[in-house]
Amino acid sequence: MAVIIVVTCSVAFFLFLLAANFITPEKKLDRKIEHRYAISDPQFQREMSVLMGPPIVPGNHVTAYQNGAEIFPAMLDAIRSAQTSITFETYIYWSGEIGQVFTDALAERAAAGIVVHVTIDWVGSIKMEQALLDQMEAAGVHLQRYRPLHWYNIQRLNNRTHRKLLVVDGKTGFTGGVGIADVWQGEATDPEHWRDSHFRIDGPAVAQFQAAFNDNWIKITGEVLNGSVYFPPLRPVGEMDAHLFIASPAGGSESMHLMFLMAIAAAEHSIDLAAAYFVPDELIIGALVAARDRLVELRILVPGPYIDSAAVRLRSKADWGPLLTAGVEIYEYQPTMLHTKLLVIDNAFISIGSTNFDIRSLRLNDEASLNIYDRDFAQQMTAVFEKDITRSKRYSLYMWQHRPLADKLAEKLLWPIKSQL
Repeated sequence: MAVIIVVTCSVAFFLFLLAANFITPEKKLDRKIEHRYAISDPQFQREMSVLMGPPIVPGNHVTAYQNGAEIFPAMLDAIRSAQTSITFETYIYWSGEIGQVFTDALAERAAAGIVVHVTIDWVGSIKMEQALLDQMEAAGVHLQRYRPLHWYNIQRLNNRTHRKLLVVDGKTGFTGGVGIADVWQGEATDPEHWRDSHFRIDGPAVAQFQAAFNDNWIKITGEVLNGSVYFPPLRPVGEMDAHLFIASPAGGSESMHLMFLMAIAAAEHSIDLAAAYFVPDELIIGALVAARDRLVELRILVPGPYIDSAAVRLRSKADWGPLLTAGVEIYEYQPTMLHTKLLVIDNAFISIGSTNFDIRSLRLNDEASLNIYDRDFAQQMTAVFEKDITRSKRYSLYMWQHRPLADKLAEKLLWPIKSQL
């Protein structure tokens, strides 16, 4: 009898810890943000600076790279040229050709005496062979895996670092949607190679990238990375205003949610959104519909026939009705998996980084987003967005109304786990 009681209590405790992963943070936005000013109004930047955390800083330059054929060489060139330090945090790091190339480059720099710190998410690196980890550590890389599974932290299993941050010599930063895996190689010309964007930034805002890396490094190790090796003086190198801010359940996850809501509420002319995983909550849907009520032209680009999560596709479409009815244009990318994260508003504001338009990114993951306030760069990103639309098919209200009954049933069955998708 005593054994049965112990087993029952143990199972109940395990289920309680597992269920805790379905609970989003207590702090939660629940009110609509009204349209009070435009993106071009100085008040918008003023509030984004004080409400989002790091202030907007001038003097930056951002370079956009498309697909692995451009992205990986740019990142590897920066790593191989490092003279003082490398800090690198990523979600996906898998074994394979590109995984080996990055491991070789990081290990070579560490062996050459450059201080190298790497944070890899435990879940995101499940497909990473131990040999790659051993190679880096043997070369002197300071390597940490974020929140490996233990019985005592199973209630935090759902809180992953989804950030994608690379900082070289404290002067050059990278962020975007790309992980370290062979699916990102090439030119996204077939279903085995994903479509994505990544970005290099030079200028004063790079210090915010380094601070963002420090955030999780401190959580894991208790060590602060400071000094001129990590935070050298940074001079203006361009004319772009930008800031990078982070979000996590431990540090107030609603900041990312608030940022998107504030930006959408300020839109007056156009919103272009490319979202690899588009599972918005009621507030985001309401904000997008309200933007259409203000006659804002609104285009959303999502994955089409190729996506790595059928559940995301099904649950996402459940919420398209009000958007399509309001006149939102929704396009499904056809050639391969679309993994891009891009938001462009009123040809003046751009948000890029690791954050998806889903509840997991807004409330459960550790994320980092770079906001840029520059009309020339906005035009450049709009051109990229429109090129992707030419490879997409528009999804109509009629198609949504006549989607298969099996899909509608699956959407309802997936509703309880919407926050996990």
